[in-house]
Amino acid sequence: MIFDKLLELFSNDLAIDLGTANTLVYLKGKGIVSNEPSVVAVQHIPGQKTRLIAVGQQAREMVGRTPESIKAIRPLRDGVIADFEAAQKMIEHFIKKSSNKRSFIRPRVIISVPLEITEVEKRAVRESAEAAGARKVYLIEETMCAAIGSGIEVNRPSGNMVVDIGGGTTGIAVIALSGIVVSKSIKVGGDKMDEAIQQWLRRNHNIVIGYRTAEELKKKFSSHPAISNARKVQMKVTGRNNVSGVPSMLRIDEEEIGDALEETINQIVDAILQTLERTPPELSADVFESGIMLAGGGSLLRGLSNRIEEKTGIQIKRAEQPLDCVVMGSGKALEDIDLLNSVSI
Repeated sequence: MIFDKLLELFSNDLAIDLGTANTLVYLKGKGIVSNEPSVVAVQHIPGQKTRLIAVGQQAREMVGRTPESIKAIRPLRDGVIADFEAAQKMIEHFIKKSSNKRSFIRPRVIISVPLEITEVEKRAVRESAEAAGARKVYLIEETMCAAIGSGIEVNRPSGNMVVDIGGGTTGIAVIALSGIVVSKSIKVGGDKMDEAIQQWLRRNHNIVIGYRTAEELKKKFSSHPAISNARKVQMKVTGRNNVSGVPSMLRIDEEEIGDALEETINQIVDAILQTLERTPPELSADVFESGIMLAGGGSLLRGLSNRIEEKTGIQIKRAEQPLDCVVMGSGKALEDIDLLNSVSI
């Protein structure tokens, strides 16, 4: 017991939001110290060991621009590890970058994981973190972390609904007494929104764009105020013409981006309605009183709050820092051992 406390005193413990799109790292006592894309660039040379070229933002800039020997990989798909080796290299990079290099004690690491993660997927996350240098690994559901990070007192008996829209998944949960009572996870998030924009432009304008360009369009759509009928905001799109094969540029109305995302938004709204249908009556009353908390990058999508409120009749709130609240929640658990023990899985 005393030895464990000494280890905690001298180790640089971390909380990691291992997201499909971005990885954020919280260092105990300091706060968020890293926020980079979840991308790894590796070089394959026949007869030699695979070499790590870049991680994070530097690797993201290589996507779609690498020679045959170099590959830019996103190790996570739909919120879980798809490439074990690349994920291990990425986690190791973030642990080394965020920890004090002079520390001789391996850190405790909290990693947030999607709802309804399988035992095999849990083991893959644990083993990746342990192989990357973690002394002890704790797992907490992302939606629970989002609730804590958005200021909800999860240990109270009253129910709260949280909708965390990440890059690979959307997690929906009703939380009470430090536990998840009802939940639903769908493999719909920022990545599916990007794919929907790509397909829309290919189908309606014969323009092929990469996922980075689609992501930029989505972010522009999210950041602009509501469209006025008198003045529609236009966005410039540059890609490859699917007919002629040459680079092409066009301008599209934001209305078109909204149309492209319609089906994705409907899937999220339907999942929320299905979760509400399964919620016990007492907790349903609590949710009606407290409202639904939105978190994650997808919560910034314009018009989403109004659509959910219209369909459910429940007040919608958005976390003050939707992009950071998952890692902030796991960071709070890192600082409070009682909270950590009550919410870890």
